[in-house]
Amino acid sequence: MVKAAVIHEKGKPDVFRWQDVEVGAPQAGEVRLKHSAIGVNYVDTYHRRGIPHPWPVPPLPAVIGLEGVGTIEAVGDGVDRFAPGDRVAYASPPLGAYVQERVMPATHLLKVPDEIDDVSAAGMMLKGLTAQYLLRRTYCVQPGDTIVIHAGAGGMGLILCQWARHLGATVIGTVSNAEKAELARINGCDYPIIHNQEDFAAKVMEVTDGEGVPVVYESIGKDTFERSLDCLRERGILVSYGHASGPPPPVDLIDLGRRGSLFVTRPAIMHYMKRRHELEASAQDLFDVVRSGRVKIQVNHMLPLREVAEAHRAIEERRTTGSTVLLPFD
Repeated sequence: MVKAAVIHEKGKPDVFRWQDVEVGAPQAGEVRLKHSAIGVNYVDTYHRRGIPHPWPVPPLPAVIGLEGVGTIEAVGDGVDRFAPGDRVAYASPPLGAYVQERVMPATHLLKVPDEIDDVSAAGMMLKGLTAQYLLRRTYCVQPGDTIVIHAGAGGMGLILCQWARHLGATVIGTVSNAEKAELARINGCDYPIIHNQEDFAAKVMEVTDGEGVPVVYESIGKDTFERSLDCLRERGILVSYGHASGPPPPVDLIDLGRRGSLFVTRPAIMHYMKRRHELEASAQDLFDVVRSGRVKIQVNHMLPLREVAEAHRAIEERRTTGSTVLLPFD
């Protein structure tokens, strides 16, 4: 039988149960794949806890998880882009990655280049594709820009800092302690700020000579949202792509005008990767920057899939740096 980490109710990490599940044959347009590595992302904790999010959780009992790498075992009718034996990855709904084997729509899959191993691929797909559209499409970072990246030592943060530096930006990043500040610094963050020891908005104004930055990549939410707005220059954009500390407060449109015609956006990967050509182009950009060595994927935590509860606890308690990957057959 195939094993999976299943939730029967929403709540704390101990809601996961390691149990047998049925995985059927692929239908038209689908493939069945055997996972070799599974990525863990902060958004997974939203799904486990029942926090509202654009990606719906299936009816309980359910398997969550958005990111995986594996080998195709069978294909359904009409699938001509892939064949059994292909090594593929995905980073999108439908939820259900926390399982040894699964069925997945073929349109969501990407072939993994030979130069990228399974664990690295599982640690980079969702974060890397998100970083690609944040840096190249939501706001197109230009050489000479100074930007703010919150949670600069996390899986997303390390990719964003490295990629932004590669694009020629000066990076101001927030972290929670001195160890993470050093990690962010060696990965492209020019000004790592320990947010509970220093006013990051004041530091931004110091670095930019009072002008502010064109973009803040905001993943913390409630605790930093207002001060993130304080970092922006006129016509700057606050990109709110996560809320680890809780949902941000409602946005006052009049206040945005008063602050300097600011923009606020809440991007989601499914809207940037909905069309196949967009997914393929973004993935090619990601694969190229990783294979070049400009962005190094740091998988700093690996656990068996059956220990997913500990992975969730570590992420929520901010004990992790870089990416966390689950191994389904350990």
